[in-house]
Amino acid sequence: MKYRKVKRVLDILLSILGLIALSPVFLLLIIAIKLDSKGPILFKQKRVGLHKKHFYILKFRTMRIDTPKDTPTHLLVNPDQWITRVGKFLRKTSLDELPQILNIIKGDMSIIGPRPALWNQYDLIAERDIYGANDVPAGLTGWAQINGRDELPIEKKAILDGEYVEKMNFLFDVKCFIGTFISIVHSEGVVEGGTGSLKNREVIKND
Repeated sequence: MKYRKVKRVLDILLSILGLIALSPVFLLLIIAIKLDSKGPILFKQKRVGLHKKHFYILKFRTMRIDTPKDTPTHLLVNPDQWITRVGKFLRKTSLDELPQILNIIKGDMSIIGPRPALWNQYDLIAERDIYGANDVPAGLTGWAQINGRDELPIEKKAILDGEYVEKMNFLFDVKCFIGTFISIVHSEGVVEGGTGSLKNREVIKND
């Protein structure tokens, strides 16, 4: 409980510093998004946060404005057709997630924690209930993110989120933070339309 209070202070301080340091990057990305396609710069989507409370997550828009709403990417038919040119770069590098710094400052999220589920991802929400992963703040990145990300089946993702809840402390958060940068550099676990593809590949291999 004590660490959670310290964690919140660290979240605010690091987010404010990050917002200041990354302001030139924000400006460049805003210009690129506006030049690439029609539509708003930011994308808002209803997500599930602490104690399953809903909030609106912020992202740089990476998809066309006519993309079906509230549909996880892995449920879209041929998801690549909906992603803009700049959007592909933003998603590959995870730069589309940067506006969530504002969610962290506001208190909707933490820097490290389980990635917030869509409000209608009932299977993931239910699995997380089993491991207490809905009872900690959602994160910009987390343990599951550096251990498979989009490739993880729902059950495995929830188990990893539960492991984070059990091990949550300063050093473990640092490990997740550093691991995130390593994953981004290697583009690990980024599979458009690929939730559970790790499990699918194992099935194919076993066949």
